[in-house]
Amino acid sequence: MKSFRPFGPLMGKGKVSKFFVKKIIDEINKNKITKKNDYSFKLASQIKKEIRISKKFIKKNLYKEINHNIKKYLKNSEIKNIKKINILNLWVVQQFKDEYNPIHYHVGDISGVGYLKIPKKMTYNKMIKNKKIKTNGTIDFINGQKGFLSKSIYNLIPKVGDLILFPNYLMHTAYPFNIKGERMSFSFNAKIIYKSNGKKLL
Repeated sequence: MKSFRPFGPLMGKGKVSKFFVKKIIDEINKNKITKKNDYSFKLASQIKKEIRISKKFIKKNLYKEINHNIKKYLKNSEIKNIKKINILNLWVVQQFKDEYNPIHYHVGDISGVGYLKIPKKMTYNKMIKNKKIKTNGTIDFINGQKGFLSKSIYNLIPKVGDLILFPNYLMHTAYPFNIKGERMSFSFNAKIIYKSNGKKLL
């Protein structure tokens, strides 16, 4: 997990294991969307397939790796006195042609997004003679306003296994793409519990 600062808030970028990726994909493949696990109605996205992962599955299969990455990210941020990290929720987004996620932010303290499947040539636009479009299927993180020597947008072209961590308030958006294929990602929100007096130490 490496930390970087494209603008004000510190962000983190790392990788999840192939085992982690496979576990989530297998879980999604064996479970159909039901009223109990359908998460699309709670989210800002214009995406049909968004599935909430149970806390039992998270604890058994995902928590250890997510917790490890968050702790490294917080250590890079010089946040100390941590007692526990609680995963508030985790869901999988199955994004297809023309679907998108508008600008939004999350809850908790730390949020994350990771990538499980990426369509081939996702950033290409077949409608304009196969022209490559930087934003197709990518994610933008937005902070503040553009000014002299100050960027306000950080664009990321995701790869399978990428894990991005960021403070919950950091606005972001996932762009649509116009080719056939599936862009599968997972997102989560986490809350930091501090030791003794409940205050973070820098």
